[in-house]
Amino acid sequence: MRPLRYSINVTLDGCCDHRAGLPDEELHRHAAEIIAQADALLFGRVTYEMMEAAWRAPAQTGARPDWMEEWMEPFARTIDAAKKYVVSSTLDRVDWNAELVRGDLGKAVQQLKREPGKGLFVGGVKLALALTELGLIDEYEFIVHPRLAGHGPTLFAGLSKPLDLKLVSRLEFGSGIVAMRYEPKREPLGFPRLLRGFPIRGAV
Repeated sequence: MRPLRYSINVTLDGCCDHRAGLPDEELHRHAAEIIAQADALLFGRVTYEMMEAAWRAPAQTGARPDWMEEWMEPFARTIDAAKKYVVSSTLDRVDWNAELVRGDLGKAVQQLKREPGKGLFVGGVKLALALTELGLIDEYEFIVHPRLAGHGPTLFAGLSKPLDLKLVSRLEFGSGIVAMRYEPKREPLGFPRLLRGFPIRGAV
């Protein structure tokens, strides 16, 4: 079964607004590498439309918009070419190398994970929350920017129960950004699990 990986940029005070970060060449190169390692990208409607508006190559000229720096182009080419799945109940159709995902989210994503390949990548906020609730994300990467945004939105607001993670790698960038990868902790079976929910003697 191929793994489902999640990566998100976040400020030190927890803001995951994509406009709040500190984009640079090194970070874009890292993002391109992550996407290139996936067989396909999984987006919700909002993230899909935002990414398409920013990174889809113009059909006529192929020229990049004025705001795009030259060092952004490798990332733009990578995401433009990637296979995409879009979870939406409101869109009638998608293109940009994309297919719609409808129906039961858990069953649909489990089916995608059962297909052969290197792995899948999920982006966004609301879709990641739903997939976390379903226990379908195998790896989390939080790319922490050394900035205080002073506002939200924040990640995993409304998560029904805590999820414990274990750190598996840490990568520092020259800008001070730190990318940390985590995997969900697997609960051990047996005696310790039976004690969960019982008071500990002497606890306050």
